[in-house]
Amino acid sequence: MALRASFENNNEIGVFSKLTNSYALVAIGGSENFYSVFEGELSDVIPVVRCSIADCRIIGRLTVGNRHGLLVPSNTTDQELQHIRNSLPDSVKIQRVEERLSALGNVIACNDHVALAHIDIDKETEEIIADVLKVEVFRQTVADNVLVGSYCALSNQGALVHPKTKIEDQNELSSLLQVPLAAGTVNRGADVIGAGMVVNDWCAFCGLDTTSIELSVVESIFKLGDSKASGIAAPMRESLIDSMT
Repeated sequence: MALRASFENNNEIGVFSKLTNSYALVAIGGSENFYSVFEGELSDVIPVVRCSIADCRIIGRLTVGNRHGLLVPSNTTDQELQHIRNSLPDSVKIQRVEERLSALGNVIACNDHVALAHIDIDKETEEIIADVLKVEVFRQTVADNVLVGSYCALSNQGALVHPKTKIEDQNELSSLLQVPLAAGTVNRGADVIGAGMVVNDWCAFCGLDTTSIELSVVESIFKLGDSKASGIAAPMRESLIDSMT
C-alpha cells in the first residue's frame, strides 16, 4: 500500500530515505513519528537502518541501491560505511563510487533489473552500477531532464515519471524497463517524483501533501494493495495529466 509521511515537516521524503526490496535507509535526526511509519510497515520484513552519508541527512539523493547492492559516494566516512554494512543483509554488496556527479540518487534510478543513468556519468561508474547492482544500464533523460533519479521512481512492478514526459518517450522508457509506466505527480502537483516518494515491490511512501488521486495513481502503477484502485486510477490519471498541461 501507499502511505504518507514527512521528515521534520518536509514532504520530500525521497531525499531522506532509500527503499529497496531487501533494506530501507532513513536519515538520522528525524522524529520518532517518521521512523514509526517506516518501521511499522517494513521492520518485520527488511531492516530499517538509521544512518547518514558524508555527515549529511540527504541519504536518498546521495545513494542508489536495489536488493543486490548499495552504491555510496566516495566521501562517505569509514564509520558510516561500517554501520550500514553491519546493518544490511550479507547478500547486499556495498561500494563507494568515485564519481564527479556524486549525488548518485539524483543521477541514477534503478530497480532490481535495470538502471537509468545520467548521460554524462563516467564509464567506470556505469560498469560499477552493472556489477554491484546486477542491472543493465541505459543512459537516458526523463522529460529532457538529465537528473533521471530525481524525475522518476522505479520498482520491479512499475514506474512513475515526470508529468511532461512525452508519450513516445514513455513508450521507449517502458520498453527499456519492461514495466508499465505512467506520468504523474506527488505532493500536490510536484514533478520531482524521486524526491517526493520511495517505493519497492509491495510498499510506497509519499510526502504528506500527496493527494488521494495521486496516491491512487501510485498504488495502481506500482500494483500496490487493493486491485480495485486500478479501475479508478486510469480516469484519475488522465484528469491529473490534463490539469498539468
